[in-house]
Amino acid sequence: MKGLRGERLAGEFRKEISNIISKKLKSEYPELSTIISVTEVDVAPDLKSAKVFVSIFDTDESRSENSFEILKENAGFIRRELARVMTIRTVPELRFKKDGSMEYGNRIEKILHDLDKDEK
Repeated sequence: MKGLRGERLAGEFRKEISNIISKKLKSEYPELSTIISVTEVDVAPDLKSAKVFVSIFDTDESRSENSFEILKENAGFIRRELARVMTIRTVPELRFKKDGSMEYGNRIEKILHDLDKDEK
């Protein structure tokens, strides 16, 4: 969502969704990965839907995938909790997407490190 209002709403959504995941969802699902970061929220202009980009840091890949599935399955719960906290008429439908930017950055950093090691 473009504009000042959209950016402000996206920022508030990001903060509140992160709080809901870290406090309420983790208490119900202790198997969730320790570090789940909401990196960005992209809200549609009509406030009907929002893409929630998350990064999940875990050494166990299957646990990371399981955590992402738990997030997707509990999108309705997170939306209801968000409606309790936010004072807006319409709370968008949440669609969770994996944010691969951290993995991509780590891969590029490893390549550069390997190139530097080969040069020496």
